[in-house]
Amino acid sequence: MAADYLAQRFRPSLATVINATGVVIHTNLGRAPLAGAAIDRVAEIARGYCSLEYDVEDGERGRRDVHAETMLRFVTGAEAAVVVNNNAAATLLILAALAKGREVVVSRGELVEIGGGFRVPDVMRESGAILREVGTTNKTRASDYAAAVSDRTALILRVHPSNFRIEGFTERPALSDVVAVGKRLGVLVAEDLGSGFLGLGPSAADGVGAAAPEALRAEPSVASSIDAGVDVCCFSGDKLLGGPQAGIIVGRSSILDRIRTFPLMRALRVDKLTYAALEATLLEYAAGRAAETIPVQRMLAATPDSILQRARRLADALGRRGGWHADLVEGVSAVGGGSAPGSGIPTWTVAASKAGISANALEQRLREMPTPVVARIRDDRVHFDLRTVLPEQDDTLLHALETL
Repeated sequence: MAADYLAQRFRPSLATVINATGVVIHTNLGRAPLAGAAIDRVAEIARGYCSLEYDVEDGERGRRDVHAETMLRFVTGAEAAVVVNNNAAATLLILAALAKGREVVVSRGELVEIGGGFRVPDVMRESGAILREVGTTNKTRASDYAAAVSDRTALILRVHPSNFRIEGFTERPALSDVVAVGKRLGVLVAEDLGSGFLGLGPSAADGVGAAAPEALRAEPSVASSIDAGVDVCCFSGDKLLGGPQAGIIVGRSSILDRIRTFPLMRALRVDKLTYAALEATLLEYAAGRAAETIPVQRMLAATPDSILQRARRLADALGRRGGWHADLVEGVSAVGGGSAPGSGIPTWTVAASKAGISANALEQRLREMPTPVVARIRDDRVHFDLRTVLPEQDDTLLHALETL
């Protein structure tokens, strides 16, 4: 049929997917799903004109870089904030605005590469800053930073290890010790936090909330970095924060003024929809609702027992269908997005198989559904971790399995 051909030919490449992998911040699947309040706010702003660069009080041109700043200051404790299009851009902008042509001191253990080939040394080179390595892969001390500082030094950069961790014979100075070196020698201290953890629960602005899973207990919060005295800090909007893709820079007002007026800022700025989603997401933190209303936070805080209840309903429903066999299996969810490397969150999965279909064929058929389902294969069975399946998608997932 011509209609079927045209529908397939012009089918959008960006599709809604059910994430049953158990990886909460799944970069390949769009990272953080937005909260309902953020979606509503985006729709409201997208529907017509808005005050993106217009001061409605004075009736004259305004500035877009002020949006979301009030909320960011509130939830992090920083003096000022600015938003760009992702955290790699935020890192590049900080280095270019504050250290172009001068040295930046970085621990050898923090010269990381993350997804997509993003390497700290490469970004530093593109910014015009000069890398000054200190310490060793497994051990760097505050005295190493101090010994490397000279009149050519623009700043000390501390980088979140992201997708890996070093165990055993290791040493890494506390952030407060690095800040003390910077203050003593008159050198700025910047931190790339990566994930942008604000905490869980009503005490989010104060650090890790009581509901935080064990995997996140050691994850540094933005507020703790600001409290430690860093001059500037950057992090992602669509990882642990649970908002839209964005690179968020917070810190001292005098430093942020230099960053927001740097020429590269215009090339990296965000649009009205990003601001709308980010402000609405931050409001959930400010109101103490984040653990209940932001999907990433809700998934991270979900207990194994709550996952088990949903998994049991799915397994029982599948078991009543001919040819299906489903068991409940203890498993581990992953935080993802470079957060809490090597750690996991206890969960329950539904291990399913269907007579006459191999696990690989079943997994492929699920990906080819009108609403693709992405799951994992383990021990020759397809495993569904409902931690990362939105509750309103449970029926859709069951229907997809029943139609195979």
